[in-house]
This record gives sequence, structure tokens and C-alpha cells, in this order.
Amino acid sequence: MNPNYKLYHPKWHRRRMPIFWWLKKLSYAKFITREMTSLAVCYSVILLLTQIWALSRGEVSYERFLAWLRWPPALVFHGLVLTALLFHVVTWLNLAPKAMVVRVGRRRVPDRAVLVAHYLAWLGATAGLFWGISAL
Repeated sequence: MNPNYKLYHPKWHRRRMPIFWWLKKLSYAKFITREMTSLAVCYSVILLLTQIWALSRGEVSYERFLAWLRWPPALVFHGLVLTALLFHVVTWLNLAPKAMVVRVGRRRVPDRAVLVAHYLAWLGATAGLFWGISAL
């Protein structure tokens, strides 16, 4: 062992980043906002599971759950959640042509066609869901 040896630890240059760095450019702000709206997706899943749980506990429990859903602050909050979910879906679908390259033979399908197909599938699924619910 060399008693004069010292470990060399370089100081890496790291610029300080402000916490709201993503607000300086619109594309960054949209990206971060879309990522934060995934919390609305998580909340929607939890709400659906809670509804199923309340339904499984009987009519009284389910009526209490529905009464909570009719509470005005809950209605306002769920309106905000719906807005966040719509933003999430639209920005997600707009990413589809960038993430998915579709080829027919040797030719690439235009991005606009991929985008329209995704929106039509979304509208079709929504219409099918409404039709299924109204048939009950």
C-alpha cells in the first residue's frame, strides 16, 4: 500500500435544472402533461374496481356508492378526470403514426391513414360500448 495514494474523484459538471424546466417549450409541456394524466387513468381503474366491489357487497352498498358519485364535488372532480382522460387519449393516438410503421407490400402506409384508422377504431369502440350499455 502506498500511504500517499488518494482516490481520484472528479467533479462532474452538472447544470442545475429548475423544477419546471418543461414549461419552457410547448412540446415538453404537452409530454409531461400527458404523462401526468396517466394518474387519471389509474384513478379510473381504481374507481371501476371500487364500483365492482360495491356491487358485490349488495344493493345498499352500491346505492351508497352511487350517491357518492352524485355528490356535486365528486361530479366536478370526475369532469376534470374526464378532461384529463380525453387529453391522454388524443395525445396517445396522435403518437401512433410515429410509433408504428405500417407497410403494405413494399409501400409505407401514410401517417394520416394510420391516424384516421386509430380514431375510427376509438369511435367504433365507444359506439359499441354505448350500444352495449343501452341494450341493458
